[in-house]
Amino acid sequence: MTGARSLARRRAPALAACAAALGWLLWPLTAGASPEEQRQAAPMAAATEPGIRLTRPWFVVQLLPSPELWLEPDGAHFGFHWQVTPLLYSFGINRKLSPWRAFIVEPLTRHAGSIELFTSPGYVARPGAFADRWVLRGGVRSYFPLVDRGDYLSCSLGGSAMVARGQVAASYEAGIYTLFGAFGVQVTATPTAALRSTTITLNIRYF
Repeated sequence: MTGARSLARRRAPALAACAAALGWLLWPLTAGASPEEQRQAAPMAAATEPGIRLTRPWFVVQLLPSPELWLEPDGAHFGFHWQVTPLLYSFGINRKLSPWRAFIVEPLTRHAGSIELFTSPGYVARPGAFADRWVLRGGVRSYFPLVDRGDYLSCSLGGSAMVARGQVAASYEAGIYTLFGAFGVQVTATPTAALRSTTITLNIRYF
C-alpha cells in the first residue's frame, strides 16, 4: 500500500504537466467561445462539397419547360420557356463551401441567397411566322430567402435583354418560390414599344 502511494506521488507532477500542456494547446480553439458558439462551429468544420455532376436523368428533366401566359397589345398567348444557368454565385451557403456553380445548382445554394447569369429560350404561340414565335432572354437574377433559408419561401429580382421578332428589348422581373424552389411564379414586364408585354410564368425547376 505504501509503495502504491509513493508511485502515485511520483506520477502526480508528470500528469499535472501533461494536463497543463494539453490545456495550453487547446486554449486557442476554445478561448472566448461559448458552448453554443462551439456547437454552431461544428457543422462548419465538417462541411464537404456536394460533388454534383452532369447526368443523363438531370439533362432529361431539364427538357421539361415552364408554362407561361403572354399579355400583349394584340391579346393573350400561351407560351413556355426553358432556363439555363451558366454561372451562379451563392452568398447564403456555408462559407466552407465553394460559392460557385455552373449549370447544376442545388436548391439550397440558389434560394439561400445568390446571384446568377441565366439564359432562357422560349416559344410563344402568337400569330405570324414560325420563326417569330421564338424568344431568347439573357440576364442577371438575384434570389433572397424569406422563410427557413429559402426552403419554404424565397423571392427573386432580375433584369434581362429579350430578343424576339428581330427586335431587342429590356425586361424586368420579380418572382416568388416555394417547396425548395421547385415551384414559383415569375412576372416579367417588357416596356419597350416594339415588344411591349407582360409575362406570367409558372416556374418549374429541378436544380
